[in-house]
Amino acid sequence: MAPHDVPRSFEALVAEGAAVPTDGWDFSWFDGRATEERPSWGYAVSLAGRLARATAALDIQTGGGEVLDFALGRAAASAPVLSAATEGWPPNVAKATELLRPRGTVVVAAHEDAPLPFADGAFDLVSSRHPVTPHWTEIARVLRPGGTYFAQHVGPRSVFELVEYFLGPLPAEQSSGRDPDRERAGAEAAGLEVVDLRAERLRIEFHDIAAVVHFLRKVVWMVPGFTVEAYEDRLRSLHEEIESKGPFVAHSSRHLFDIRKPHL
Repeated sequence: MAPHDVPRSFEALVAEGAAVPTDGWDFSWFDGRATEERPSWGYAVSLAGRLARATAALDIQTGGGEVLDFALGRAAASAPVLSAATEGWPPNVAKATELLRPRGTVVVAAHEDAPLPFADGAFDLVSSRHPVTPHWTEIARVLRPGGTYFAQHVGPRSVFELVEYFLGPLPAEQSSGRDPDRERAGAEAAGLEVVDLRAERLRIEFHDIAAVVHFLRKVVWMVPGFTVEAYEDRLRSLHEEIESKGPFVAHSSRHLFDIRKPHL
C-alpha cells in the first residue's frame, strides 16, 4: 500500500504522480511506493573506488549528477584532479551543474548522440550509469591507452512487464535491444578489451498507481508518448489490480562493464 493511513482514490493518486517533477535521477520519491532490487556489484560504491585511482575522469550522460556526486564524495581527497561530465537534457544540465560544481566537476551540455567534446586520450577513466546508447568509438577515442570504461547499463526487456501492460506484446526484435553480448561486440569492434561483464535481473514492485504514473513520466522511453489522459483506462485497470491483488511486479535488467583500452 502507498504510504498513507487511508487508501486514496484513483484520481488523487494519479494527480499526485503526475505532479512530481521529473528532472534528475533521484528516485527517493518512490520510497514506500515502489521497490527495486539493487545489483550485487554496488555500482556507485565501486565507481568511487575507480575515481580514487583516476587522474582524469569523465562521466557520460550523468543525468542530474546524483550518482557521480555520491561517488566523488566517497572518493574524497583521492578524487581525480580533472573531473568532467556530459548531459544532454537542459533541466538535468542545470541540476548536475549545481550539484557537481562544488566537487570541482565541469558539466558540459552535449547531446547523447553527438561526438564527445573532448580531445583524444583525455581521460584515464570514463564512466556512465544507464547510458541510452554507448558510442564505443567515441569512448575509445577519449580514453588514454590503458584507460578504463566502467559502467552500469540497462539490459534487454527491462521492466517489460509494465511496458507490455500498456502497449501489449511487443515484437521480439523490439524487445531484444541493449543485449550485453551485442554491446560487448560493439566495444571490441572499437578496439576495446572487455575485462569483465556481469548481468543480473532484479525484482521491482509498484505499490500504488502514483508510482507507476511518475515512473512512466520520468523514464520516458518506456511507453513513448505516455500521458495520463491517453492511458487512463489502462491506469485505472492497473490501479484496481494493485488494490485487489497487491503490488505489480516487474523485473529490471542490468549489466556491468569493466572495459580497458589496450596500450599501443
